[in-house]
Formats: sequence, structure tokens, C-alpha cells
Amino acid sequence: MSAAPPYVARVTNILSISGLSKTYEGGHQALKSVDLDIRRGEIFALLGPNGAGKTTLIGAVCGLVRPTAGTIMVDGEDARRNWRKARARIGLVPQELSTDMFEHVAHTVAFSRGLFGKRRDPAIVERVLRSLSLWDKRDAKIMQLSGGMKRRVLIAKALAHEPDILFLDEPSAGVDVELRREMWAMIGKLRDDGVTIILTTHYIEEAEEMADRIGVINKGEIILVEEKKALLATLGKAEAVVGLTEPLAEIPPGLADWPLALSDDRQTLTYTITAEEAEARGLAQLVKRLEAEGIDFRTLDTRRSSLEDIFVDLVEGSRGGSGA
Repeated sequence: MSAAPPYVARVTNILSISGLSKTYEGGHQALKSVDLDIRRGEIFALLGPNGAGKTTLIGAVCGLVRPTAGTIMVDGEDARRNWRKARARIGLVPQELSTDMFEHVAHTVAFSRGLFGKRRDPAIVERVLRSLSLWDKRDAKIMQLSGGMKRRVLIAKALAHEPDILFLDEPSAGVDVELRREMWAMIGKLRDDGVTIILTTHYIEEAEEMADRIGVINKGEIILVEEKKALLATLGKAEAVVGLTEPLAEIPPGLADWPLALSDDRQTLTYTITAEEAEARGLAQLVKRLEAEGIDFRTLDTRRSSLEDIFVDLVEGSRGGSGA
């Protein structure tokens, strides 16, 4: 028996998409030459407004949508030439609760494993159910479960055949805040266990909480892929709103080189810089300059851009052309 190849010999990108396009009958172009690489072991959040192409992209990778052009490589396997091998490496958790409500939990998970040609293995089914806190519900009918538990069953079904990649389409849709937090913790544990996670979400805080990298898709095109921390640092903004003790007629010449805006009522200064610039030109320096200019203030409120702010700016900035 030959030794397994070393880990370093495996491809770094577990999923590579190149030139992927999809045009439906009638001429609607849902994807426009999409290029995207997903790194092994990361949590990647794909963000985009409704109709941006997220579902079509997932469907193409999972074999549910036939692309018009392009290639999809899943851990070195060509998804179009060797689709069975490629698909076996992928688990898909759909947004909709599409499962037999009269089926028992353990049976439906075992059945999903069999759909991928995997031999019957009660130990693996038990491990998956325990990891998702479903073992105590193994004999329950799905119709008897709460919404959060039903979503866990969908994840268990997707994990039953031991995939390397897990697609989560709106994983916490329809669950309350507490269950959403539990879902986030569970997804983090799956990544710790070696599963590569790709999720779409409308909850921007979900991506901000969990993702290693962020991708933004709009009108069928990937408009940005970036490390989450770098994205927040370079595109995020730090803002300070200074409530003045006395109104100013104008911004003093000594502050002309600072990014300050004076409100119409002359009683508020707004200081806006990127989060990256804030490291060198932060609030302490601003306060010193205000004091040097003899400007008294009574309030100082600060905020930093969230990922949602950045997302909205990116999508609005990319408007134009046909929808996707």
C-alpha cells in the first residue's frame, strides 16, 4: 500500500472557478465570466443583493445549473468532466427546508449518505448528529422539530457523505438571534474540523463575525474579493462628530489640511478618514489640533464603518448594466 501524498502536495485552492458564465433561454445573463478561487480550510462569505447571481453560482458548482462557459475545478477534479467525483466532495445546505417532514432524523441523514454511493455507516451518522446536537432527536420526525433544528438536519444531510466543501445558502435565515449565534459557533467548529465553508448571507454581521475572506457579487460579476480584515481596514471609514461649544464661521486655516466638514448650522465638525489612516492620524491628534486652534467642544462621538456600510458602497458603486 503506497503512502498518502503529503499535505503540502495538495492544491492550495480547493475550489477554482474560471471564466464561468451562464446565459438562460431568453438571453438573461446570470453569470458573466466569473473567476474565483476558494482556499482550503477557509470560511468564505459571498455577499450580493437579490438577483446578483449567488444562487446560480452555487448551482453551477453543485451541478444543479449547467454553465454556458467556463471551468470549475473541485480539489483538482474537473466538475464538468468528472462531475460525480467533484460533487462527492461538496455538501450543499439549501436555503429552503426541502426535506420529507414525516421522515425520521437519523434515517434521512443515512439516506443522504447513500445517495453519494457511500456505504452504510451508523457510526458516521451518529458522529454527525452529535456534532450538531441532534443525537437526542435522532428518532424524532422532522415535522416535530423547531425551525433551528430543522436547519441543523439540513446541515447533517449535507455532511453525511463527509464532503470537504460545504455550501451554506443563507444558513441562519428564519432563525432567531440566539439560534443564529449557535449556528455561527457550529460553522466555526466545522471549519476547525477541516471543512471549507462557503456561505451566502443577507446578515452582513454574519459575514463580519465568521468569514476569513469576503467576496461581493453584483449583476453576475465578482466585483471584489478581499481578506475581511484588510477590507475593513482599507475601505472602512472612521468618523468623529465633534459638537462645538461655540459655532464656527469657517474651518480655521490651521485645520485646512484635515478632512473636516462643518455643518450648515456651524455647530458640528465631522472628521472622516479611512480606518487605515486612523492609525497615524487618530482622535488624539485631532483633539490636540483643536486645542491648538482654541476650539472648544462639548461632545465627541465616534464610529467605524461596518461591513454593511462597505457592502452598500460597493454595490451602489457598481450599478449600471443589466441585472443578474
